[in-house]
Amino acid sequence: MSKSISTSLAAIAVMLASPVSANDLRADLEGDMPELMELYRDLHANPELSFEEHETAAKLAKRMRALGFEVTENVGKTGVVSVMKNGEGPTVLLRADMDGLPVVEQTGLPFASKVTATPASGVTTGVMHACGHDTHMAGFIGAAQLLVKHKDEWQGTLVMVLQPAEEIGLGALAMIEDGLYTRFPKPDYALAFHDAAAPAPAGTIGYTPGYALANVDSVDIDVKGVGGHGAYPHTTKDPIVLASAIVMKLQTVVSRDSSPLDPAVITVGSFHSGAKHNIISDEAKLQLTVRSYSDESRQLLLDGIRRVARGEAIAAGLPEELMPEVTVEDPYTPSTFNDPEFTAQVASKFKQRFGEDRVMEWPAVMGGEDFSQFRRAAPEDVDSMIFWISGTTQPMLDALENEGKPLPSLHSPFWAPDAEKVIEAGAEALASAAIELMPRAGA
Repeated sequence: MSKSISTSLAAIAVMLASPVSANDLRADLEGDMPELMELYRDLHANPELSFEEHETAAKLAKRMRALGFEVTENVGKTGVVSVMKNGEGPTVLLRADMDGLPVVEQTGLPFASKVTATPASGVTTGVMHACGHDTHMAGFIGAAQLLVKHKDEWQGTLVMVLQPAEEIGLGALAMIEDGLYTRFPKPDYALAFHDAAAPAPAGTIGYTPGYALANVDSVDIDVKGVGGHGAYPHTTKDPIVLASAIVMKLQTVVSRDSSPLDPAVITVGSFHSGAKHNIISDEAKLQLTVRSYSDESRQLLLDGIRRVARGEAIAAGLPEELMPEVTVEDPYTPSTFNDPEFTAQVASKFKQRFGEDRVMEWPAVMGGEDFSQFRRAAPEDVDSMIFWISGTTQPMLDALENEGKPLPSLHSPFWAPDAEKVIEAGAEALASAAIELMPRAGA
């Protein structure tokens, strides 16, 4: 890393040697929780879609200013950056995401969202915080309040980022391209948490060293053909038959080209062609989601998709001018990598604070998170970690154990986490980690 190894190791050594009082933070947080839950309910009832988080950003920016932060709005369209300088020391970035999803809420909560909106798809829909970003924001504000109250215990620079458009994988990049690391202090460390629909009691903290979340690519394949009458298929080049062959052959890219030790997913989520029973169309359209971890694995999968599409078209006898068109959406969401040594040290402090039974290593997942961009923009300078906090309520766990009833997943219209436990754990974890990473000299 460009910051010297000795400097990094020294910071970790100080972190290990100077624990922050759990009782002090916890007592202050307990007093803040009624207000934070009120904020959570307001955020839950009033979600906004990606890059439309105007009211959300404004109300949270107002709170950060009231706490004494230097606040800049409209970074990366609707993002908010709050900076507090408190003497010489490291720079720590804490991040929360703000956007909701185009989902009609079915939780039955008394403060359930009744918001509707029309996203880029043009289809009017309900809007819901079905991914728990409302708990992230409330926990973020809770951490900010704790860090201000305990300002005499840390020194350095705190950069608190409210990020838009995580759900479409574009918000973090938009903020970076708008000067996050040039207009504001560049972090030495970046931290975030995400609620989880996990088979663990609410408030449990999960961490994953190394790759934690996947590369997410959206791929479109436009399959060409020669249309005609359904009764005379020999006079056509049927794109549905060709596209079906492509769908089936794509599965071999994972099962035969990719190492079984290297997780990979190719899912065809959409297949559209034709409009009538007896007409063979001249086009079929496939939409894929592709998941991987390393850059090398990602390239192997994308190259394999192109090869299969072209190879099946050649086998079907299509001329060169009718070869399928494969389009990979750009930008994509890169995989999230938790620096292993840094993650181990943060997790060790969490175990001391919360107890061994509440902090555990969890396996990586194939979901995506654009928190990855904060490290990727400066991989030699920024140690980063995103961790999970279970939001699974006890009734959900009981139904899972006694009835085998699956847990509602994130993005489900039924996802209603135990918000109080997520917010409590998130606020305390973020604040305590920041204090450990920016210890006051002589403390």
